Amino acid sequence: MIYTVTLNPSLDYIVDVENMELGMTNRTSYEQMEAGGKGINVSYVLRSLGIESKALGFLAGFTGNEICRRLVDDGIRADFEMLSTGMSRINVKVRNIDGTEINGMGPEITTEALVAFMDKIDALQAGDILVLAGSIPKSLPDTIYQEIMSMLDGKGVRVIVDASKDLLRNVLTYKPFLIKPNHHELGELFGMKITSRGDVIPYAKQLQEMGAVNVLVSLGGQGAVLIDEYGTVHESDAPQGKVVNTVGAGDSMVAGFLAGWLDSRDYEYAFRMGLAAGSTSAFSEKLATGDEIRELLTGGMK
Repeated sequence: MIYTVTLNPSLDYIVDVENMELGMTNRTSYEQMEAGGKGINVSYVLRSLGIESKALGFLAGFTGNEICRRLVDDGIRADFEMLSTGMSRINVKVRNIDGTEINGMGPEITTEALVAFMDKIDALQAGDILVLAGSIPKSLPDTIYQEIMSMLDGKGVRVIVDASKDLLRNVLTYKPFLIKPNHHELGELFGMKITSRGDVIPYAKQLQEMGAVNVLVSLGGQGAVLIDEYGTVHESDAPQGKVVNTVGAGDSMVAGFLAGWLDSRDYEYAFRMGLAAGSTSAFSEKLATGDEIRELLTGGMK
């Protein structure tokens, strides 16, 4: 079974605001509401590719209830801890002003809820896959991913980590099966500016030396680089297309890579599937569908 973890899920309110002015009343010209969070996005794209997963994490308040309702209605298996106080966050993403977001804080995670969540993690078995993705609430320690991987160490559970800074650095000693920083996050780890696929390769190899089994780095319009467990470098330009919405593109890449690897155990195919999934989501209003991903993989990639 595949489990995705989203410790700080959200309702994503995605809008276009034409000619936005600070200090003035601005009106949307486009809007949509989605259950959000990196692990949740991975579950959505896996489902579109015909792969079942179970989404774990914490929810609270009326926003948490709405997130859960949307997941269940969309066929996602949800097993979140429901908190008695607070509310899951709402994130506002201004789609037509690249990178402009206002993200909420999220609820405080109680000790009881954390223990119940960790009990679910402890129940994972050999052959299971766990995806740890995204930011964490302020009430959790920044070692939480490290603690999860320590609990699973030696159990035969493959772990994928899509996180940044210390959340990522702290897990490397436990040899995650895959990590997926983008080029900005990779640069932050080493205090460098990464601007090309060539820049990525030596630093991705350093992350392998620090413990990561496979390192997949996305570079937006410049494509991606994978250093697989055998040291082989896979790299490619991004497919050609009009970028519509980059929200969830990196999560889609994780899901596509995982789907491709499960289907073939071939890293080149998994890499291309990941690149196709990430690009297709970027070219779409919403997260990519399985048919869209396969169409791009077979007909739109060199």
